[in-house]
Amino acid sequence: MSGKIRVGLIYGGKSGEHDVSLQTAMAVMKAVDFTKYEVVPFYISKKGEWKSGAPLLAPVASKEELTFSSGDSANAPVSNALAPIFGAVHAKGDVAISSAAAAGTKEANIDVVFPLLHGTFGEDGTIQGLLEMANIPYVGAGVLASAVGMDKVMMKKIFAQEGLPQCIFRHFTRTEWEKNRAYHLIELETAIGYPCFVKPANLGSSVGISKARNQEELLQAVSFAFQYDRKVIIEENIDAREIEVAVLGNDEPQASVVGEIVSSNEFYDYKAKYVDGKSAMVIPAEIPAETAEQVRQLAVQAFLAVDGSGLSRVDFFLGKADQKIYINEINTMPGFTPYSMYPLLWQESGKPYTELLDDLIRLAVERHTAKQSIQYSFDVE
Repeated sequence: MSGKIRVGLIYGGKSGEHDVSLQTAMAVMKAVDFTKYEVVPFYISKKGEWKSGAPLLAPVASKEELTFSSGDSANAPVSNALAPIFGAVHAKGDVAISSAAAAGTKEANIDVVFPLLHGTFGEDGTIQGLLEMANIPYVGAGVLASAVGMDKVMMKKIFAQEGLPQCIFRHFTRTEWEKNRAYHLIELETAIGYPCFVKPANLGSSVGISKARNQEELLQAVSFAFQYDRKVIIEENIDAREIEVAVLGNDEPQASVVGEIVSSNEFYDYKAKYVDGKSAMVIPAEIPAETAEQVRQLAVQAFLAVDGSGLSRVDFFLGKADQKIYINEINTMPGFTPYSMYPLLWQESGKPYTELLDDLIRLAVERHTAKQSIQYSFDVE
């Protein structure tokens, strides 16, 4: 690549984490090194409308610029918003999706895409699949790791296969719950008991999560979780500290120092994360060195188990009484403001925010370049 690298930032989206994505995008746009990069913003509204802004040569100054809420007429219409990424629609009635560079167009070529999307329709493999089909480098996990990282049930099944320690859990779909509610209640109360945590299987930022202390609260919690997904997971309650590790890399990932979340609420829910501002991050976590090293090794093992790439944050529970480690989940597109746990963990590990951005873009290009040697078809003679 000659000159500045042109980075397409995709943010917003239809998920319940739309506003979290905006925070991330604003942080990246303010911190990116504009001597190295030219940024092309792609905003997705809560309705799923795509809008592209003019290439940025300096940071944005307001949320209005970020969401294109003013002067919409100056922005590309929805139908053309993807053109700088995917090139033109070819004639003959068929659509050829390709990068603008490969198509040889004069439009704003994108060298690499940074999908700053959290939750469904962004962190679940959907946007990654679109970029794979377009053969465009992008930051973060691929289709498989993104989908597994979003679906807590599939994630936990893979962790179990890998032998990673985790808490007791059960799961069911809406149909299974409606057909045999009595059975599931007995199973939950026998295997897990109270209190327990009820979560939508596919959502992040602790949206839709409830703590149930009795059957009445369990029924309410399941109903609440089904508002956000067709599949629900129930986990046992563990009296534990919440610790987290940042992982960076592709085939040979590295783990950061270990951090701890001290929640302002009974558990680390959406309000505790983003609203009241009272939760504390302790970096590095005040735990024995051998425990920290074990957690770091488990984080890398989890990253490789889901075929991760680029970045992930791996969350654990550390039992207060027995110091036993339980893996909770892997987040393939963690919060990425300068004040989020992921970059703070790397900052404490000696890697500042701007350097972290450089590494992620480099890793995306390296992975994409390596994949170009793969043959996806063959001729039969």
